[in-house]
Formats: sequence, C-alpha cells, structure tokens
Amino acid sequence: MLLTPVRRPTFDDLNLSMGKRVRLHRLMYEHGPANGTLMMLPIDQGLEHGPVDFFANPDSIDTDWIFRLAVEGNFSGVAMHIGLAEKYLTKYAGKVPLVLKVNGKTNIPGDDDAFSSLTSSVEDAVRIGADGVGYTLYVGSPSQDVDIAQCNEVRRECEKHGMPLIIWAYPRGAAIKDKGGIDSLYAVDYAARVACEVGADIIKLNVPKWDDATADRLPKPYNTLHLSDEEGLAKVVKSAGHSLVLVSGGSKMGDEDTMHKAQIAMEAGCVGLIFGRNMWQRKWDDALTMASRIHDLMQRYGQ
Repeated sequence: MLLTPVRRPTFDDLNLSMGKRVRLHRLMYEHGPANGTLMMLPIDQGLEHGPVDFFANPDSIDTDWIFRLAVEGNFSGVAMHIGLAEKYLTKYAGKVPLVLKVNGKTNIPGDDDAFSSLTSSVEDAVRIGADGVGYTLYVGSPSQDVDIAQCNEVRRECEKHGMPLIIWAYPRGAAIKDKGGIDSLYAVDYAARVACEVGADIIKLNVPKWDDATADRLPKPYNTLHLSDEEGLAKVVKSAGHSLVLVSGGSKMGDEDTMHKAQIAMEAGCVGLIFGRNMWQRKWDDALTMASRIHDLMQRYGQ
C-alpha cells in the first residue's frame, strides 16, 4: 500500500474538445461503474494472438457472446477491430460503447521490429458510432519512427472528428530487451511518457515489474528503484501527466490475483482497467461473477 495517496487525473483535468468530452463522458459516466472510472472489455486478441486465446473458453470465439458479457457485466465499453464491429455491433448499438482499434499486427513474426499497420480509420470509427479510437504504439522498436508518424496522423484525425485517442503503449524491440525488458519500470515508464507526449487522452499499459535477474541492465537510476508493483505503477501514472491510465489484464490469472491486480491499479491512480482474457476466458457464470466483483471494486474509486 502506498504511504501517500495518489491523485488520479480527472475528467475535468483533460483539455478536451466538445466532441471528445461528449464521447468520453459516455464511457466514464453513462456506462459501467458510471463514476468517472473505466471498466473496458477488449477483444482484439484474435488478430494479435490468433484463435489460440479462445481455446480456454470456446464460447468466447463468438463475438456475440462477448457483447452479451459486456452488456450483462455492465462494462464501460468494448474494444475491437473493424471486422468484428461491423459484423456484430448492430444488435448492441447504444447498449455498450465501442472503442475501435485502428491498427494491429499478428503474432507470427517476432517483436524485434514490431509495427502495427492500420486496419481501419478514424472516419470508420465515426461512421459506426464509436466513442473512442485505440492505437498500438511500440515504443523502442526500430520501426518507431514510422509508428510515431502513423500515430500522429491518427491523432490529427481524432482531433478533427472529436474522438478520444487511447494509446496501447507497449515497449518492444531488442533495445528494450537489452535495457531490462518490456515489463521493467524503465520501459513502461518511458512508454507512458511517450504516449502522453504524442497526444494520448488515455494510455493502456502493463504493470511494471522488478526482476533481480535483469536489474543490472536497467539504465540509471532505474537500476536502484526496487519498487513494489503499486509504487512502480504510481510512478508511471505521474509520468503520464494528464493522460488517463488504464491497466491491461494480460494473461488469465486466478480470481484473487485478478482482483489484486485491479486493486493495485486503482490504488496507484489509474482511471480503470482493460481486462480481456481475465474476463472472457472464464465460463459465462464465472465471467459475470468476476465482472461483478470488479464493478464493486471500481465503485470505491469514483470521482
């Protein structure tokens, strides 16, 4: 537990255009916990990881099942690529907000040269009634110059159309591995700051981890910052400035580990959670139970 409470940025801290304010208000105050926090359900893993992620719960390969979970589990919104949105959203339009993920890559090549090309556009997001745009930015990849330039174009279109921009800020590449790894505090902290400075309204990232085996490779002074998960994440939230921070769930964990991660995120000052596999890799009743537990937790951190 942190000794000093963390003040998370609020909706009013954000310098938003009218369109962004309207859409972000729907996400934060009209769905899910509806108290200024975010409880997001992503289903972009079929492109990013392949069908292998659905083996744990075969029902989850049906996107209609995912939408029903989002509605009945009272999530703030769902995040997905254009193909799933266009094929399944009609029945759920207006019942749960959509974040359109506009770039992606498969898991087939290695990550040393990681780059996610566009799969759709901000205009597509407007056309299908999305309330936000998601973009993956690989900080540290040799392709980051092209990535940042592409992200800038997406950001400009988001500004033009009044669409909130959520950046999936992921450290990648050999240079990151040489400096302590993709989940080190150095890497996650740097990715958060980059995402803030290139214009993210919200940043999705992982909880930084301390690893004794790689600590000597961390740049100074990170090699001396042996912080707890919560303390490290609180530092990342500060580096993100007035960009709001969402914590990624990552691979499926047990019930109590999932709740612990959610608790850490909210105590560290994050605006919310974006848990996918930790929700839909559970069977229906278990997924709804976990969604209810997370929802109750989020109620304690409203603004």
